[in-house]
Amino acid sequence: MAVKLNAAKRENLKKSATKEIRLEGNVPSVVYGKDKEPKTISVDSIELVKTVRDEGRNAIISLNIENESPVDVMLHEYQMDPLRDELIHADFYIVNMAEEMDVSVSLTLDGEPAGVKDGGVLQQPLYELQVRAKPADIPEVIAVDVAELGIGDTITVNDLPKADRYEITEEPDTTVATVVPPDTMDDLEEAPDENAEPELVDAKADDGEGKDE
Repeated sequence: MAVKLNAAKRENLKKSATKEIRLEGNVPSVVYGKDKEPKTISVDSIELVKTVRDEGRNAIISLNIENESPVDVMLHEYQMDPLRDELIHADFYIVNMAEEMDVSVSLTLDGEPAGVKDGGVLQQPLYELQVRAKPADIPEVIAVDVAELGIGDTITVNDLPKADRYEITEEPDTTVATVVPPDTMDDLEEAPDENAEPELVDAKADDGEGKDE
């Protein structure tokens, strides 16, 4: 079930009006889709951030634009002010619930590898997987069990269980996780942090105005 988010129409695109919108705690935004006319709107900043944090970055959002019928969208992209760490623009993409689409899904590793207990180091080269699915079938996260990985063992995309509701489109030989011997790390400046998480969406830091301004 799609989560609801209210939106107001935005017709005045002057910088002064856009600035006022932000001062009021709203985010200037654009709604667009295949064969759809783009619309300029604004949404509540706190509500948008809460929605993405609670429901995931690939959540289906029922966008209620004033005086119009709700439309199913996904948050496609957002821009942040790097100095103030504030959301300054958002793009919503209108989705067709009956058509497959390509998205990025977060990848997590579950368990402590046997090889780590023996002194090895777990590496996770990939933090996202490219997935093709209908909007309602997009997984919030894909978890991989690495408990049985020994030193020198590797899990690739081809090793992952096949899912009925979505297709992973990464190259089959792409490494998902591996446990390397401790001495291998001597040649590396810093081991990747397997607990690190990617951005919710493909964010673009931009200290200027949004694309529609």
